Amino acid sequence: MTIDSNSVLSKIACPECGNDSNIVNDDTRGEVICGNCGIVISEKIIDQGPEWRAFNTLERDKRSRVGSPISYTIHDKGLSTMIDWHDKDIYGKKLPPKTRAQVYRMRKWQIRTRVHSSIARNLAQAMTELDRLSSQLDIPKGVKETSAVMYRRAIERRLIRGRSIEAMIAAAVYAACRLRKVPRTLDELVKYTRVNKKDLGRAYRLMIQRLGVQIPTSNAKDFISRFCADLELSGRVQKKACELIDQASAKAITAGKDPTGLAAAAIYITGILEGERRTQRRIAEVAHVTEVTIRNRYKELIKKLRIFVEV
Repeated sequence: MTIDSNSVLSKIACPECGNDSNIVNDDTRGEVICGNCGIVISEKIIDQGPEWRAFNTLERDKRSRVGSPISYTIHDKGLSTMIDWHDKDIYGKKLPPKTRAQVYRMRKWQIRTRVHSSIARNLAQAMTELDRLSSQLDIPKGVKETSAVMYRRAIERRLIRGRSIEAMIAAAVYAACRLRKVPRTLDELVKYTRVNKKDLGRAYRLMIQRLGVQIPTSNAKDFISRFCADLELSGRVQKKACELIDQASAKAITAGKDPTGLAAAAIYITGILEGERRTQRRIAEVAHVTEVTIRNRYKELIKKLRIFVEV
């Protein structure tokens, strides 16, 4: 039952002047005021609305508490209901055995109705794998959503049939990371999946070609911030390493080179120059490259950029 505030105000009369037609309800101050004489009839009125504010429709829908938002990372987008596994009533008490058996049967049929087609079963398995992989790689929620959207598009184009779900979801994660400028290497993905690098690369190429996704070129600067954080280097080293990559790019030194190797070499050089030296072995472990690669890029950078480094 809803109460109309206008009908309530129409029954209020001013105790000072007797006015009952010009009563003002000030929602911002929580007061009822007489419009004729200005006396405050009532104050400290409780606001029955939400405690948050919204300035557009998008904010209002996002903050509304009518259910969880739609998410592409759930196979049914979170639109269906779920029966909890705790077997407790609303008061937190254990259900009796007879009721527990009924709830068990209801839960079983509810799960069957949620996953009732081959596409739904495929999505349920793929989204579970996406949750695990995104947790292992520590990728943001936005990248995870992009990965789920790309995988759904691949299902619509029938690219998944006959192929490994694990390989295709890993390829979607890799493509989403590159699109969102949150770089992860193929070696990192291979480390946390049961797919070898060759199959993962094949699945990635198939996905971007058939879906028509324009993947931006990898830049060594995209890796520097994460590598510096893992190596516990200061922001000064990170800034200098980015400047070093810009100088190398201006002289066309970075063309055809692996960005992770360039980033590792730039961090090694700037670490020495700024007095925060890290060993080649430690940098190689963080960047997932070999020490030989770091040495080769290091020699090339200091020679062509004419940088003097005390080894």
